[in-house]
Amino acid sequence: MTRGTLIALAGLGSAAMLLAAFGFQYLGGLAPCAMCLWQRWPHAAAMVLGAVGLALPHVALAALGALSMAVNAGIALTHTGVERGWWVLNLSCTSGSEDLGAMSAADLLNPEIGTGIVMCDEVAWQMFGLSMASWNGIASLVLMAIWIAAARARATA
Repeated sequence: MTRGTLIALAGLGSAAMLLAAFGFQYLGGLAPCAMCLWQRWPHAAAMVLGAVGLALPHVALAALGALSMAVNAGIALTHTGVERGWWVLNLSCTSGSEDLGAMSAADLLNPEIGTGIVMCDEVAWQMFGLSMASWNGIASLVLMAIWIAAARARATA
C-alpha cells in the first residue's frame, strides 16, 4: 500500500473510534469520565493528520500520527490500570482524589451535585473482560502500527 492509503486508513480508524465513543455516550447513555475524554483528543488529531495526509502524504505527517496514537495508548493503558486498581491517581474522577474526599456526606448524597461525577476508576462497560479504555489502548497500538507502516511506505505506487 502507498503512504497516502495507509494514512487514510489510520485516519479513518481514529474516526471510527471517535464515532464509537460518541455512540456509547449519546446512544448508549454511558457518560465519559475525564480520562475517557482525554483519550478522544489524540484520535481527533489523528483524523486531522489523516485528512491533511490525503493531500500531502509526507513522512512527517505519518510520524506525527504514530506519535498521537502512542500518546493515546499511554493514556488508555494508564486508565486501564486505574480501573483495575493497579495504581491510584489522585484525580478528581477517582475515588482516591482529594476533591471527592473534601466533599461532605450531604454533598455526596445531593443528587444535584453527584450527577455530574463520572468515576475514572469504575468500569462502565466491558467486553471479554476488557473495558472501553483497554479496547481503545489496543486499537491505538494497531493504529500506531499503521501510521508507522505509512511512514515507512513509498509516497506513491
